[in-house]
Amino acid sequence: MASYFENDSDTLVSDALQGFALAHADLLTLDPDHGFLLARDTAPVRRVALLSGGGAGHEPMHAGYVGRGMLDAACPGRIFASPHNRQIYEASLAAARPAGVLHIVKNYTGDRINFGIAAERLAHRGVRCASVLVDDDLASDSDEISSGRRGTGGTVLIEKILGAAADTGAGLDDLQRLGNRLAARCRTLAVASGAHTSPVLGEPAFHLGPDEIEYGVGIHGERARHTAEKSSLGPLVERMTSELLTALAPEPGCALVVLVNGLGAVTPLELYAVHGELVRVLDARGLSVSRCLVGDYATALDMRGFSLTLLVADPSDLPHYDAPVHTAALRW
Repeated sequence: MASYFENDSDTLVSDALQGFALAHADLLTLDPDHGFLLARDTAPVRRVALLSGGGAGHEPMHAGYVGRGMLDAACPGRIFASPHNRQIYEASLAAARPAGVLHIVKNYTGDRINFGIAAERLAHRGVRCASVLVDDDLASDSDEISSGRRGTGGTVLIEKILGAAADTGAGLDDLQRLGNRLAARCRTLAVASGAHTSPVLGEPAFHLGPDEIEYGVGIHGERARHTAEKSSLGPLVERMTSELLTALAPEPGCALVVLVNGLGAVTPLELYAVHGELVRVLDARGLSVSRCLVGDYATALDMRGFSLTLLVADPSDLPHYDAPVHTAALRW
């Protein structure tokens, strides 16, 4: 049995948010009544606020991306649970710019419901609101899943590009169109050799044998449709990359933005080895990486796994990706 360092499992998220706000007081503030984080400094020409959120346990997503060049506000829910619609509504009111607010929503039923209710309430207040639905998880692309693909690591890349576009003064409709295009050209696949630890029970969410992996695991610990036999890294990355490329069908010479993302308990040593294998597979297909991120950007508590995200970008997207950003978790 493993245990978390905490005062109480019921206060772990709120305690962490208070500590996060203290550590990054130059970048953001925490609303103690409604539990959202608000950027202190975003581009003065920004006409539309960007807001995202979702369950805690995925740090640094989303709180780590509040600040100059990315999000105006983030709404963390309880662990692996949607933020409340009141929380989203109050954060949207606090962050809204003259041309409105854009919600960046991961495709989970609770998130869609609560962001939808908040959007209806904002409309009653006369605040323009639109949303971008991120549904990049290839493993949940099945007719058997009525809710559709889950939203996972691709959210980070989409938030970065949208943040820079918002900093040019783009309007709400233009940002929504851009976000929808990016989401349509982004896919992610995740694997794990060990589950996350439940903060309440102190036990793994599921059990695997020493020679097994979950191929297509979800970031809330959703098991894959099939448990696979563990292989060496090269064949595993080749299989994952091949499936992502089949889904996206990128043309030779396209701009590929990639994210090699740790799910919480994989070492940087392993993640860079994954990246090397990914580049090898792409090179063999006549494709190259235009931009890359390697590290822990959208985790699942302490899950021992990683995800690969490929985004087929337009050349016009790359200056937005390269634009300066200054948040707790991403800055250049």
